[in-house]
Parts: sequence; C-alpha cells; structure tokens
Amino acid sequence: MWPESTETQELMINAKGENPDAVDALFERHRAAVRRLIQMRLDHGIRRRVDVSDVLQDVLLEASRRLQAYLEKPPMSFHLWLRQIAMDRIIDAHRRHRGSAKRSVDREQPLQIGATGDKSAVDLGQQVVDQNLTPATAAARRELAKEVEAAILLLPANDAEILMMRNFEQLTNQEVAEALSLSEPAASMRYLRALRRLKQALQEDSSSSGLTENPL
Repeated sequence: MWPESTETQELMINAKGENPDAVDALFERHRAAVRRLIQMRLDHGIRRRVDVSDVLQDVLLEASRRLQAYLEKPPMSFHLWLRQIAMDRIIDAHRRHRGSAKRSVDREQPLQIGATGDKSAVDLGQQVVDQNLTPATAAARRELAKEVEAAILLLPANDAEILMMRNFEQLTNQEVAEALSLSEPAASMRYLRALRRLKQALQEDSSSSGLTENPL
C-alpha cells in the first residue's frame, strides 16, 4: 500500500532544503496511499457529507505546513507520520459529524473495510480458516471476504485495529509497533491474539456461513 522507502528517503533529503519539486514529488508519491487509507477508514455515512478528496487535501496541506519541522528531526518514517496526520483528520471528521457521543479514542478510529475490495479480507481469512475450506471460486471468495469483514468489526477495538493495520494497510510488525508506541514483541503478541479471536469468531459463525462447505 505504501511506497518503497529508498526513493522516499532521497526525496526527503532534497525536500529538507525546501526544494519545491522534491516536496511536490514527495507528497505526490504518497497521494494514492493516503487516499486509500481515507477511503478505508472514513465512515460510509459521513462520506455522504464529507468528500474523500477534501479530507485528502486537508491532510496534504497540514503535512506541507509541518514538513520542514518533521524533516529537522523525523520522529518516525515518513509514511507513518503522514498516516498519523490522516488518522487525526479522519477522527476529527467523525467527531464533527457524529456530535458529542461519548466514545473512546479507539472507537473514534473507524473500520470501513469494504472500501479496499475483498482481496485483503480473503488473504486474512485464508490464514485462519481450515485450508480444506479455502474458497476457490469468485463467489466463495466474496462470501469469505464478507464474513471476515463482519467478524473483524465485532472484535474488541484493539484487535480490529491491529488486524486492519497489518492486513489492510499492509504495515509491518515494526511499523505497527512504532505507530502504537509498543515494543515489537508486544505488537506481535497483540496481532497473534487478534488472529486467534478472529478465527474463533469465524468458527462460531461457521454454521451459517460459506465456510462450512468446500466450494469445489
């Protein structure tokens, strides 16, 4: 999902001198990934009132304003820094348009999985379901994706969040640890626990799902 880091590092070096072409190239290189993140995380109901392009523009403007301060002493990798700004803007949009409902900060981070298509959900499902039941047909894959997405949304917030980060945002364990201020072993343990809970949720629902039969 996120661009490879070598070229990003080169652009950051040039952008630090306030080279406008390097700055433009740096943000353009990450535009598609940030848009995908916003599409994935912005609640469908709110998207009727808030355009994804407008949120994207706000993120890039804020990042541009803060870029030189970031480049002086980067606290994290560029794409994690940009992701953090995007998540803050998404959370702000949810708070503005959902009123003052009493919700935790974690619950303010929306999980809109379907915006990514079903490949990530199928890949995740194949990690936790019986391999003999792995779907082969397009219809079976779509059904598995729906079941995985529905199961994730019923998990505790911390479990759903780390599954989203690892499988849908395609962040590494090291990046997840950095983003969540965890040690790498703690991030790995949290992810494994979330996988176990997802597998349990899918097994509990198997009697009414497409996972009960081999589609071949």
